[in-house]
Amino acid sequence: MSTWTSPSVVEKPARTLFGHPMGLYVLFSTELWERFSFYSMRAFLVLYLTKALLMADQISNEIYGAYLGFVYAAPFFGGMLADRLLGQRRAIVIGGLLLAAAQFSLATHSVLLSGGESAGSFAMQALFFVALGLIAAGNGFFKPNISTIVGSLYEQGDPRRDSAFTIFYMGINVGAFLAGFSGQLAQKIAWHWGFLLAGIGMLLSLIILGLGRGQLQNKGLPPNPQAMRQPWHFGIPKSLALAVAVIIFVPVAAAFIAHPRYVQGLALIVSVPILGYLIWEATRGTREEAGRMIVIIVLCSFSMMFWGAFELAGSAINLFTDRQVHLPTLPLLGRLESSLLTAQINPLLIVLMAVFFTMLWTWLGRMHMEPSSPLKFSLGLMQLAAGFLVLYLGAVQAGNGGRCSVWYLVLGFVLHTTGELCLSPVGLSTITKLSPARLVGTFMGVWFLSSSVGNILFGFVAGKTEHYGFKTVFLWIAILEVAAGVLLFSLTPLLKRLMHGVR
Repeated sequence: MSTWTSPSVVEKPARTLFGHPMGLYVLFSTELWERFSFYSMRAFLVLYLTKALLMADQISNEIYGAYLGFVYAAPFFGGMLADRLLGQRRAIVIGGLLLAAAQFSLATHSVLLSGGESAGSFAMQALFFVALGLIAAGNGFFKPNISTIVGSLYEQGDPRRDSAFTIFYMGINVGAFLAGFSGQLAQKIAWHWGFLLAGIGMLLSLIILGLGRGQLQNKGLPPNPQAMRQPWHFGIPKSLALAVAVIIFVPVAAAFIAHPRYVQGLALIVSVPILGYLIWEATRGTREEAGRMIVIIVLCSFSMMFWGAFELAGSAINLFTDRQVHLPTLPLLGRLESSLLTAQINPLLIVLMAVFFTMLWTWLGRMHMEPSSPLKFSLGLMQLAAGFLVLYLGAVQAGNGGRCSVWYLVLGFVLHTTGELCLSPVGLSTITKLSPARLVGTFMGVWFLSSSVGNILFGFVAGKTEHYGFKTVFLWIAILEVAAGVLLFSLTPLLKRLMHGVR
């Protein structure tokens, strides 16, 4: 099935709905089901590690962090490949196929485990960790490029861009909310049902993209449609070189995820040359481009602090909910499992609150009072810190062996969500506005790379709950996030000058 039309086709005027091109809604739906797939597995991965594979909390949290590290690092390379070779659409299709294969592999692992296979056997470990490596590779191709196409639907300076990313972000969270039901099913009935639903969701995502490709107005096409057939070094076709690179990447990623302490060192080693490359790119641009690229680097550094702690919803906060939160019972669903609560509270709040935040930024903009992007980042960090302080208080109430009210969890997620709405959709939009046209995909990859490093480092921190308890670790994180928010607030005036008029 072809995934794009010929670049020579003359574009028809873009159809719109509620003031936005129809392509936005195709991408909204594509991302919704891909995120359903991703968050279905994320909702119970740590629980699968601790309850099905019987791993200790420390190693489970570190594997979770290392896995997310590769998931968010791969988009850096996937963005560059799309910019220079594949085009965004083709990259998305490749990524989706890899992601579907991964989820069905994990379902197979769970079925074999329930059938009596030893989790410690080489074949079972290889199957499990290779599946995680496939998710990392697939996400690398998929995630940065669908966001890039969203930005490409709008001209520079188009005031609809921020609201478009907020709408797109709502699609992500509708998918994440639905994923909570997969987690509930996995915990209550069988783990493989959660993985199987995740794989089906990924296939739905690809079908929607294929059916709606005509609404994308020739956006996301390869820069040179013939490039994949052209020879690379030593006469090797570029398509073959890319396939070999993926085949090598997947088992290497799997091996590192299985040994997360190596990933923590690797993150620091890899970050240095990437930072050097970005600084070199900044020196090649105009004064305005250089200043804006520096702002991207700074904001991505603070984004690392935000997402590393925020993603603990799937690991440390999930385990805290399972063990120390009083879990309510609802009709039809019965006793709610921790994977449903930690997967659904945040995206439900996003869906309910995103429109309000969009209206708030629009109103403040008309009043010439809208905070700059760096200030919004700072506010996001502060609210994340407040959320961890609430979780700390919940852990204090639970004490040793007790359970706290579920409202501590809800309030903690409310604060995390308001912080996310200050930072995440604004961050995606800011990257596309500040990046030079030739590097939009690359810098979108950098945005996800910052999340990668944050998840790796915070996976190590989350593992310390096994030794120090949830109460102590949540307090540490709250203090760390407050410090980051205050520092960014102090840097905001300088960063605004470096943005040269971009808000």
